[in-house]
Amino acid sequence: MKKFFTTIKNIFSIEDLRIRILNTIGFLMIFRLGSFIVLPGVDPDALGSGATGGIFDLLNTFLGGSFSRASIFALGIMPYISASIVIQLLTVAVPYFQKLQKEGESGRKRLTQITRFLTIAITAAQGGSYLAVTIPAEAIMYSAAFFQVASMVILVAGTMFCMWLGERITDKGIGNGISMLIMIGIISRFPGSIVSEMMTRGMSGALMFVLEIVALFFVVMATVMLTQAARRIPIQYAKQVIGNKLYGGKRDYIPLKVNASGVMPIIFAQALMFIPSMIAGLWQDSDIGAYIGSTFADPYSWQYNLVFGLLILVFTFFYTAITVNPNDIADNLKRNGGFIPGIKPGKQTSEFIDQILTKITLPGSIFLAIVAILPAFAVQAGVSGNFAQFFGGTSLIIMVGVILDTLQQIESYLLMRHYEGMMKSGKVKGRSQIAAA
Repeated sequence: MKKFFTTIKNIFSIEDLRIRILNTIGFLMIFRLGSFIVLPGVDPDALGSGATGGIFDLLNTFLGGSFSRASIFALGIMPYISASIVIQLLTVAVPYFQKLQKEGESGRKRLTQITRFLTIAITAAQGGSYLAVTIPAEAIMYSAAFFQVASMVILVAGTMFCMWLGERITDKGIGNGISMLIMIGIISRFPGSIVSEMMTRGMSGALMFVLEIVALFFVVMATVMLTQAARRIPIQYAKQVIGNKLYGGKRDYIPLKVNASGVMPIIFAQALMFIPSMIAGLWQDSDIGAYIGSTFADPYSWQYNLVFGLLILVFTFFYTAITVNPNDIADNLKRNGGFIPGIKPGKQTSEFIDQILTKITLPGSIFLAIVAILPAFAVQAGVSGNFAQFFGGTSLIIMVGVILDTLQQIESYLLMRHYEGMMKSGKVKGRSQIAAA
């Protein structure tokens, strides 16, 4: 405990780190405050009759409750994430975007500008659906046409403001701003979910509640292991004589992560899981449409989770293939005088890395799919839906990843100022550290 308080003291004794932490807290407070400001012209007491359950509850968890409150941040940062995913896929498939990606800082600025314009378009499209589906007519207190136009403008402005907050956190705060906004929305629902679960169990179910907390602890530890696990490939650098000095000859390693794609396969799969509901809406008068709608509107049904898990397996291999390029790694090694012991530089190195990547991606994708569908098993075991969402899925992986990244950044500040790190042995390893390596 003494070491913990000493670490906290060291953190706040570094002026730059202290200012960044306070900035982050301030920006997050602004974000949470905005999530409680209801759209003008909406009666909050009449919102209960809007669309709820299933997918809507899941979205509400990601957005920290602002979705159900019809707030000015009702769509949050999600349209920006959707736009970023689209642009990232385009950089793989479209030559124009590939060229921009290789142009350095100017290309990056151009991609950022395109992403922002696409965010506005996606927010406008999603905003229209949100107003039509989630806000009942009786909750609107003035002209429906004027309300639609005004609310669309406010929702677009709210999303762009959230995007701006995320960028400010990244620049002036600590951690990745966009990820922070998602995490704070998820965590804001966590205390209420625990209290609700505890009240539901009561004194008679106290033992079951304790078992649920223990199970949650082990699930979190398993998710940390999945996030941190990496296969190290040893590298040897050739020795070079420059003048009278000998350079190189050191040994290093390439850390290939077991889950190199992070949470992206779950996000991709979840985006596609909205398609069955759209199909059901087109065939709503038929028995097939009614069956599809009722089955895939429930994120805890076995049909939903079977398709969801298979999509995660496919997208894990797909996203790993577009983010980790063995040919680029082999070329960089050859260019810098590095080689894998026993493997020839060039094509054989690329094939060796590709084989290793394939072998570790399969168990990683299976484990990721299991973590993603764990909330369904928790519901089947008697855990309430709100609390079950923290037993796995996107929520848990995002929280673990963001917290590890933030702790790693804080630890790097401590070590740069010659303070002891946050752990007695080893280091806090976030995704950014492994990516940099």
